[in-house]
Amino acid sequence: MTAKPPLLGVLGGMGPFATVDFLTKLIEETGAERDEHHVPVVVYSVPQIPSRPAAIMHGGASPLPAMLEGVRVLKGAGASAIAIACNTAHYWYDALQLEAGVPILHIADAACDTMAESGALPRAAGLIGTRGTLHAAFFQERLEARGVACIVSTEEEQAELVEPAILAVKRHALAAAHPLAVQACERLAERGAESIIMACTEIPPALEYASHPFATRCVDPTRALARACVRWWRMR
Repeated sequence: MTAKPPLLGVLGGMGPFATVDFLTKLIEETGAERDEHHVPVVVYSVPQIPSRPAAIMHGGASPLPAMLEGVRVLKGAGASAIAIACNTAHYWYDALQLEAGVPILHIADAACDTMAESGALPRAAGLIGTRGTLHAAFFQERLEARGVACIVSTEEEQAELVEPAILAVKRHALAAAHPLAVQACERLAERGAESIIMACTEIPPALEYASHPFATRCVDPTRALARACVRWWRMR
């Protein structure tokens, strides 16, 4: 009797396009030649999960119950590891990991590992994300532990560039999102960012929509998480 291959669960829908972007990058990072060489995946993409930044910053409805339901569905489907295709959702990582009972690969750990593997770490990294992700500080803590200083967007940049870019991607207006995301990168670079971490899953699609001068300096946590998932699957 042939043993079933390990199954990766993806907690997504936050937002839907970002989930598809993660799945695309999972395929790209697998380097498969045939269908059966790809990572087996079960996806829970329910966009009605309450807003993560609103819950963190303004006391809005907690998304945790809805995310826990997603974890239970993935476990019930046989997932033996889980990836969360949303940076801000990692604010609730500990509670989700407790419910899961299987490994949840952390997107910030994956991003930091990717930076370390690429060679010398930057002295300072720019961080583009939601207010919730920046407030949660799990990227800052991991980077500072590796000796990397963090530069974040100002309140004005957050309101005029970062958040409008994120919302544009959520409505699939990538052409509108792109120049806003590029400007957000420019502001961080002007203040000394040697690398830029796209710490919101909507930012990579915005930047990748067209060419831009920061392509070689950007770290994509979505792709890093996909790479970590492929590594987990091959080890299993």
